[in-house]
Amino acid sequence: MPKNLLFVFGTRPEAIKMCPLILTLRKRHDVRVRVCVTGQHRTLCDEVLELFDVHPDFDLNIMKKHQTLEDITESVLLGAGAAIDSTTPELVLVHGDTTTTLAAALAAFYRGVPVAHVEAGLRTYNVQSPYPEEFNRRAVSLVASMHFAPTARAAKNLVREGIDAERVFVTGNTVVDALSYTYRKNYSSPLLDMVGDRRLILVTAHRRESRGEPMLRIFETVKRLAREREDVFFVCPLHPAPEVQEAADLLRGEPRIHLAPPLGLLDFHNLLARSYLILSDSGGVQEEALSYGVPVLVTRERTERPEGIETGGLRLVGSDEARIYTEVCRLLDDRAEYERMKCPYNPFGDGHAAERIADIIGKVI
Repeated sequence: MPKNLLFVFGTRPEAIKMCPLILTLRKRHDVRVRVCVTGQHRTLCDEVLELFDVHPDFDLNIMKKHQTLEDITESVLLGAGAAIDSTTPELVLVHGDTTTTLAAALAAFYRGVPVAHVEAGLRTYNVQSPYPEEFNRRAVSLVASMHFAPTARAAKNLVREGIDAERVFVTGNTVVDALSYTYRKNYSSPLLDMVGDRRLILVTAHRRESRGEPMLRIFETVKRLAREREDVFFVCPLHPAPEVQEAADLLRGEPRIHLAPPLGLLDFHNLLARSYLILSDSGGVQEEALSYGVPVLVTRERTERPEGIETGGLRLVGSDEARIYTEVCRLLDDRAEYERMKCPYNPFGDGHAAERIADIIGKVI
């Protein structure tokens, strides 16, 4: 009899990183895969599912206006619990560090169902940064039975915390696998036509700890750079959160800044691959960009992805205006410095993480 597996996720980054694993496992005859999406990100997640042709068996559709972390936690805990009860899986798979991840893992734990944690072991060891993600992933590690760590460093973090080393597996990150589904060699776009022969700087900002004054400082610096540098063009896909939309008012009407709605994954990955550099607070972007050798200035004070710092492809700049301005100008004007930041390999994976995870699951359950 095939073993029942239940995936639970709800945000766009989770969907990007889980879909390659779902597709890989669905090719195998020894498991039966079911998918529960929570709707923590509604349209953003749906677009990714459509691209990968993944159709959920359960849709909790929890998203509502002005939802709080408490709202998400309660809705996912109850909804994921019901999905677990109806499917009686041998294994529940969750990803990373979202509120969906925490609540789904807790629902499985309450029922005595083993939890597999994909992208396990990332740490900043500051529970307030990123918030609430650092708490979420550390809490999930306490209840997980299988820990799929993207890097050796992440695996060491888990073992150092007392996790049995035999339950920790270094697999690479499935986000690198996802790139093989989305990259187009002959990609074209009206956005690229808009950029023309100028250098493209892709800007994303969405994290809770970035909102408010930090985000305003980041956007003020982008505006200053756009006004001073005729040789660059900024594309800023805007997260739908009201705080992000309001902060972006600083950038509206600037001729060398294009404010875009959230881009589809195919467009985003292909624009990312063709960027000169990236300014972002996103964890996923830190991983994706290094596959294309695109330098990333990370607008955070710390990162749970230090491997990218060590290889040179990432640089922490925080939200300080002078610091961001200096580092962007350095990469625009100093070719040798720019070449030093073009990471020669991606420390987060080689595109075969899903295969490794599927093999391990097949042996263990």
